[in-house]
Order: sequence, then structure tokens, then C-alpha cells
Amino acid sequence: MNIWDLLKIAYKALMRNKTRAFLTTLGIVIGISSVITVVGVGQSSELSIRNEISQMGTNLIVVIRAPRRDHGVAAGRDNVQSLKMKDVELIAANAKHVSAVSPVFNTSAQIINGNYNWSGSIMGGNTELPGIRKLEIATGTNFTDEDIKKYAKVALIGHTIVEELFDEGVDPIGQTIRVGDMPVKVIGTLKEKGGNQMGEDQDNIVLMPYTTVQKRMLGIDYIHTIMMSASSEEEADEAVEEIKKQLRVSHKIKDGESDDFEVFAQAEILSMMSSVTGVITTLLTAIAAISLIVGGIGIMNIMYVTVTERTKEIGLRMSIGAHNRSIMTQFLCESVILSLIGGIFGILFGILFSYAISYIGNMPFIVSTPAILLSFVVCAVTGIFFGWYPAKKAASLDPINALRYE
Repeated sequence: MNIWDLLKIAYKALMRNKTRAFLTTLGIVIGISSVITVVGVGQSSELSIRNEISQMGTNLIVVIRAPRRDHGVAAGRDNVQSLKMKDVELIAANAKHVSAVSPVFNTSAQIINGNYNWSGSIMGGNTELPGIRKLEIATGTNFTDEDIKKYAKVALIGHTIVEELFDEGVDPIGQTIRVGDMPVKVIGTLKEKGGNQMGEDQDNIVLMPYTTVQKRMLGIDYIHTIMMSASSEEEADEAVEEIKKQLRVSHKIKDGESDDFEVFAQAEILSMMSSVTGVITTLLTAIAAISLIVGGIGIMNIMYVTVTERTKEIGLRMSIGAHNRSIMTQFLCESVILSLIGGIFGILFGILFSYAISYIGNMPFIVSTPAILLSFVVCAVTGIFFGWYPAKKAASLDPINALRYE
């Protein structure tokens, strides 16, 4: 008896108990679809994070104030004044691997235009900040060095601010809005960027000269953050080390003492996020794969039942000359068919679920080809592994005892 005949017999045997076959394959469907969904969504999340970070520039470097420590416990950065304007000037003048640098101030305020009122994020920087942060000007112009010197009350506003404060068709350029209690003239608008993966609106921003935010709004003499661009992504690590050395000397930090600042490279953050995403995806995939084992046990259980139910049939086939190998192959075929059918539907549902989650989460849709190919292999192996023992049991039955079985 050739393999084709065995497959036809196996198929007819499975179709006699359609409901049982369906329930048996359900475990495999759930397992395979879970694995493909988790892998696909994990890769989509990683790509989405990479794209988002890349939008800010993979050569971006950020210097922030180190948190205060009370008896070794971090107590926040709110009142830390470790970064000064002289640090920005030092980096701009001496850092060979830095192409642009800006002090950055962040706060929030109510923004008002007539009867319209909106809460937005305020960011202060110099003329180089839009280029460092990859903020493109849609209309109007950027503020100037003269505006910075005069603490000018001018601003560039994001797409969300435009939509919330101005009627459709109204040109915001030249209009005066209130940022907190301060009247500010709109000199430009920024191109739309949309939300990030944390759900934050990147267009809900008012960009102003840093002196205006620092002196007129916050009334402080220190700096919140320093942002800069390395000359290239390849030079980012060298730039980080260079900046650390210069700031340690400027802040008179001795060997063995902790820095009162922290330096991060965007490429380092990207690598860390990719690593974290990869670990989470691997753990979730391992958990999802457990359902495959459960599905395989289900197949083994049903095959045991099938062998018991068809004991008399097995004895009859043996009595008319069927070889043990043929009996064993037949039951293995049934087990593999169950597993592969579950695998095919699992792959289809996995792709569908991945697409749905990617669509809802506004992430790129990725189908993992290696995961699909591996799923086919796993299905075949599962069918053979969990079907082998029941098939061996069927092939080892004594024909005479099998014919007498009731």
C-alpha cells in the first residue's frame, strides 16, 4: 500500500469524527497563531520604535542633570542646577565630534487665542534646536540669534496648536497668542509628526527662544537639558566620551567622584530598546509555545482513543496481510494531518491577528517568514512526535486478540 492510499484512509477516518478532529486541532491552531502573532507584533514594535527614534536623529546626544541623592537614594532632578550655559559654550567650542548644540528648557502652559484655550508643551532652544530635533518648519521662519539676545516673545507652533487655537483656513503667521500670561507672536509653524509610541502628541508643542523660556517664564539661571548632534552616527560614541571628559573638567569632578550629569546617545537608547523588545518577544513566544505542547498532548490523547475504537479494524487488516509498518504509518498520517491542518489555520489566524493589532496600534505590519516556515516544521514534528506512540501501539496489537476485541 503506497503513501497516497494511506493518506486517503487517514483522511476518511478523520472525517468520520469531524467535531473531534476540529477540537483536536484547536490546540495547534491556538499555539501556532499565538506564536506568529507574538513574533509579528514584537518585530512591528521594534521597527516602530526604531523608526520613531530615527526621526529624532540616530546621532542625537542628550545631557541631563543627574538626580540628587539623599543617603544614596535618588531624590529627583527638580532642584538640581548642575548644567549651566557655560557648558553649552564649552561643548560648542571644543567638542570635535559635535556638529550642533543647544540648551533646552521644557515646561507646560495654557495657550490662548481669543476664545480658544489649550494646554501645550513649551520648549525653549537656540536656532539649531529644530535641526537637532528634526523639527521641520512648514510655514514662516525660525527665530534668530537676535531674538535670543532680546528674549523675544516669538514662537513656532505645532500642528495640534494650530488646529486647536485657529479656525480652519486662518493663517496663524503674524497672529498673537498668549502663552501663560505672556503675549507671543507666531512666526512659524512646524510640520506634522503625529503621536509617538508612548501616546504623546509630538505636535502639541510651542518652540521659543531659550532665553524667553528661561528668563521670562521660568526665572532660572541653570539649564534643564543640553541636546546636540554628533557629526555622524559612527562618531556618536566618541562624542559621548569627549563630552563626559569636558564636563567633568568644567564641573571640577575628581577621579572616583560621581558625575552630576548624565549623557545619553540616541543610538545607545535605540540599541537598549531593541534589546528589551527582543527579550520580551522571546519570553512571550516561549509562553505561547506552551499551547503547542498542550495541543500535541491533545493529539496523542485522541490517537489513543482512536486506536482503542478501531482495534477490531486493525486486527482485520492485519489478518488479510497488512504489515505492522503500514498500520503504524496510517496512524502517523492521521496524527500529522491533524497537526498540519491546525498549523495552516493557525498561520492564517496568526497573520490576521498580527494585522489587526498592527492596525489598531498604528504600527507597521510585518509577517515573519521564518516564524511561518518554523510553524510548518513544528506542526509536522508535533504530529510525528505525539502520534508515534499511539501508532506504535496500534502496530503492535495481536491480530487474533484484536479481532476478538469488543
